[in-house]
Amino acid sequence: MPEHVSVYQWLGMTFLVLVAVAWTVGLVFMLRRGRGEAALWRAHTLSALPHQRVGPQRESVELTPAEADAFAGLVRRLGR
Repeated sequence: MPEHVSVYQWLGMTFLVLVAVAWTVGLVFMLRRGRGEAALWRAHTLSALPHQRVGPQRESVELTPAEADAFAGLVRRLGR
């Protein structure tokens, strides 16, 4: 043990290393347990419900020439 390092510094460093190892082991344990619970949750989904789409289908409407001109004027006015 070097002379310039006190016993308290060694104890503090040892404590911090032990806490970091314990935290890492706990984190790995929780992540592995959570993965198993997520798999069980996916297995118990209701199969009677139909598959849901991601989002609504895209809709479009044809504009009359007057509406197209009004929209173009609005875009020009807001673009300034």
